[in-house]
Amino acid sequence: MVESILLDRKRVLPCAVRLAGEYGVDGLFVGVPVVLGRAGMERVVEVALTDEEREAFAASAGAVRELVEKLEL
Repeated sequence: MVESILLDRKRVLPCAVRLAGEYGVDGLFVGVPVVLGRAGMERVVEVALTDEEREAFAASAGAVRELVEKLEL
């Protein structure tokens, strides 16, 4: 990650970032593939998911959202 940022490699790497509508999730930090370059996280890479993968992703994000709400963070 550091190399990609310092050397502006623009590599696609997994990273927890705050989503803003990507993958149908808003306002939640989730691990997704991103492009990392000199500016840090430059963009979220939205991978095409099957219906089953999309449902599993939504369920996972929903569980995280519920936990955050319970913790009042």
